[in-house]
Amino acid sequence: MTENTALYVYALLPDRADAAEGVTGLDGRPLRVVAVPGTGVAALVHEATPAPFQGDDDRVRRWVAEQSEAVTTVWERAGSLLPMTFNVLVAADTASGRSAEQRLGDWIREQEEDITGQLDALSGRCELRVEVTLDRQAASAGGSAASTEETEGGARSPGMRRLLAKQREQREKNAAGQLADTLHAGLRRRLLAVAEDLRDRGAAHRDPGETDVLSAALLVRREDIDSVGAVLSEAQTLQPALRIRFLGPWPPYSFTETRPQAAAEHAAG
Repeated sequence: MTENTALYVYALLPDRADAAEGVTGLDGRPLRVVAVPGTGVAALVHEATPAPFQGDDDRVRRWVAEQSEAVTTVWERAGSLLPMTFNVLVAADTASGRSAEQRLGDWIREQEEDITGQLDALSGRCELRVEVTLDRQAASAGGSAASTEETEGGARSPGMRRLLAKQREQREKNAAGQLADTLHAGLRRRLLAVAEDLRDRGAAHRDPGETDVLSAALLVRREDIDSVGAVLSEAQTLQPALRIRFLGPWPPYSFTETRPQAAAEHAAG
């Protein structure tokens, strides 16, 4: 198969010809918008070989960052967008003589109702990531005083002091776990009052002395971003032992149901 008989697909978006003007993607490749006549939907793409992008970890991280930057730029221009995952390729079909662009267009037409519905629903919305943990040592600082055995630890043998330290650490861990469960329920409820949707995520960052409270992606109207920040600030004030990481705004990666893999499987099979 010759070179550039495939399309690398970055996103689906409302048809807007100038949305990709001046935008580059992986390895600086210029991007373009491919409109699908009769649908009002377009795809953000660059020409590619049918082979997936493969390399060492540093190269893949760079590619992922380049893709994210390109998608974010076009999303900010278009107002709504369904981002694709990494390495989504639609290949030409040499047997039928259909190009990659024709095959991608066929798939978009089949999924048009679902795609346009999602684009409408996500218009003016963004994704925020919230990571909340509890510093166990800070949380226990306001708790009960250490036991007499612990305060008199200097008179104990090294082995006994190590045992007492482990017992104290386990008590702090158990207490932090119970507190984290209570904080999780209240924080989740308050966030859902200002966000349109919340999806739980695996914890992305946690220091050894921290206990997970909440790790989530939020779907939020752009005008409500500050409201999310206010909820988190209030939570921090009420419980100073919380450690909060608040990231975004990003395109709605976690809330895109029509995934580009389907296009690749359909068109490249």
